Amino acid sequence: MNKHTMIAWMEDKPGVLNRVAGLFRRRNFNIESLAVGHSETSGISRMTFVATGDDREMRQVQTQLYKLINVTAVQDVTDVPTVSRELALIKVKAKNGNRSEVMQIVDIFRGRIVDVDMETLIIQIVGPEERVESLINLLDQFGIVEMVRTGTVAMVRGAHDRAAQQKTAVPAYENGNQ
Repeated sequence: MNKHTMIAWMEDKPGVLNRVAGLFRRRNFNIESLAVGHSETSGISRMTFVATGDDREMRQVQTQLYKLINVTAVQDVTDVPTVSRELALIKVKAKNGNRSEVMQIVDIFRGRIVDVDMETLIIQIVGPEERVESLINLLDQFGIVEMVRTGTVAMVRGAHDRAAQQKTAVPAYENGNQ
């Protein structure tokens, strides 16, 4: 069982995200991370998700995604050079005695303090999942009050545009989906 990062392009229409989530539910797959937003193409959203499974299971998920009517392309970028990032906002207890220590740790991880209160700091970190996890583990000793994470977003490295990527990711219409 490996973590797989996949990107799906889909039409901006009501219910598409629900159908994608339903596909994972029916197949009994757990989505570890899911991020959806507008893409560079008007009317098309880009979904990046991370799921755990073997190669066969993930190919099956990719095939099933192609069958969804509003999905235009799917690409498994697990073994492709990518830039991936995650955003986290972390509210940490920070009183006068430990505030400077928290600030030093945040600086080391290239995070930012985006809100200061008498008893807490809100820290923003953007980076690979491993860096976000490491910062969270260090901040845990001070007391994490609240936290939110976006999940992974990924983009293939280099001069590849979406059209070039879709050559490696068969568009839905070539699988009988029109």
